[in-house]
Amino acid sequence: MRVFMGLPNAESCSPCALTIGNFDGVHRGHQALLARVREAANARALPVCVITFELHPREFLDPASAPPRIAMLRDKLEALRLNGVDRVVVEHFNHTFASQSPAEFVEHIIVNGLRARWVMIGDDFRYGAARAGDFLSLKAAGVQYGFEVEQMPTIEGPSGGRISSSAVRALLISGDLAAARNALGKAIVISGHVVHGMKLGRNLGCPTLNLSISHKRPALTGIFTAHVHGIEIGPLPGIASLGWRPTVDNSGRMLLEMHVLDWSGDAYGKLVRVEFLEKLRDEQKFLDLEELAQAISRDIVKAREYFTKKPDQTTVSSPHYAT
Repeated sequence: MRVFMGLPNAESCSPCALTIGNFDGVHRGHQALLARVREAANARALPVCVITFELHPREFLDPASAPPRIAMLRDKLEALRLNGVDRVVVEHFNHTFASQSPAEFVEHIIVNGLRARWVMIGDDFRYGAARAGDFLSLKAAGVQYGFEVEQMPTIEGPSGGRISSSAVRALLISGDLAAARNALGKAIVISGHVVHGMKLGRNLGCPTLNLSISHKRPALTGIFTAHVHGIEIGPLPGIASLGWRPTVDNSGRMLLEMHVLDWSGDAYGKLVRVEFLEKLRDEQKFLDLEELAQAISRDIVKAREYFTKKPDQTTVSSPHYAT
């Protein structure tokens, strides 16, 4: 899969089958849409291209009301690859991009930029300044420029209800990881390179692997049982803390810390993937380090109990990432 940070030169891209969206989480609804794009692309001997955005449009337009993120960009790209996407264009959503009229968006992005021959959009898709463009205007543009347009109907979950990124976010925020996994159709993961931290966990008797989080508003926060992939051949059990570490840090920096049970070694620089299994508790601010250490000890006991009761806990395989 080729990834372009911004619109590529048209000369470097052949005509494509295209879909456009945030694809946060790449949930079951997204997967159904991508399967349809792949089917249409194969029928026309075209590669599948996805346009997605960084920042999320609402993070630029109205940061205070922007939704929390389900997935890191790296994990979104990997999910798109696993769903048969050949090219991804990551557009930087800024004032210039947001101010394009629907007609300018079609001409600049869809026609001249990516040479789309077939376009799939979701049932809530809007484009152009003030979200003025819709399915009907895109169909009309397709007639004008010679590309086909198809709209994907709403995808419902096994128990009914629309599958959406908003619904998945709500499940993650509430801590219902089982329902979130069902809506996503896959494991809940965050991947990244292991970085150096404050070494505080080592001093408290529970050394951690630290992964930086590139944004400050993940939908998932708290303390979890988890597996880490990428250190050894199989997944390793432990506890993960995702949040702001209010007891020891007031910088507002978001961090993912993973304590691997009964393992020691050097993982700095390795690209790992943390798979979240079950929520143990919310993040808390403790009075001092002694109280924090006691809470961590209780978390470890609960994690051991969890893995003892569920020794065959299903995990996802660890894919090979490009570093």
